[in-house]
Amino acid sequence: MTQTLVLASTSPFRREILQKLQIPFTCAAPDIDETRLSHESPFEMVHRLSIAKARKVAEQYSNSLIIGSDQCAVLGEQVLGKPHTHEKATQQLMASSGQTVRFLTGLCLFDSRDQTYQVEVVPFDVEFRVLSAQEIENYLQREQPYNCAGSFKSEGLGITLFKRLTGDDPNTLIGLPLIRLSEMLRHKGLMIPAPL
Repeated sequence: MTQTLVLASTSPFRREILQKLQIPFTCAAPDIDETRLSHESPFEMVHRLSIAKARKVAEQYSNSLIIGSDQCAVLGEQVLGKPHTHEKATQQLMASSGQTVRFLTGLCLFDSRDQTYQVEVVPFDVEFRVLSAQEIENYLQREQPYNCAGSFKSEGLGITLFKRLTGDDPNTLIGLPLIRLSEMLRHKGLMIPAPL
């Protein structure tokens, strides 16, 4: 591959997912304002931010393919952000108990060589079991998912909170839709799996 592949993220979760493709890449922090605009739907927000992250990192990398991604969790009309505290995580999980939370993941592949991009928003639904206050407390004490949208880590003990998962790609829930990304990379001429 003549172009450098760059992940516009410092997320260890996204980095770990991308490593599954066994393609060399580097990571760079996009450093943008991620505040939701007043008129934006959650779909519009992750669409815009995934492009913005890729464009920002492209300023530092010429002749590169930049992967931008942004995710939010939506319960009804409410966007569930990262809780950061035990109290907010408890509130989020109590509200999600017995409900379906939709994760929207924006994915952008930006070609800094010709300034073109592909972008898509990939949905993934998580149906929660009815959770007791003690189950929520036990979970939060064990995993402390305070830096995770929706207050859980599906790749860890959080899987026990769910009744059903619905989506095309389980990687989407963790933050990087690999099936869609692989399609985008193939569209740019990259073979996946790459030849040895």
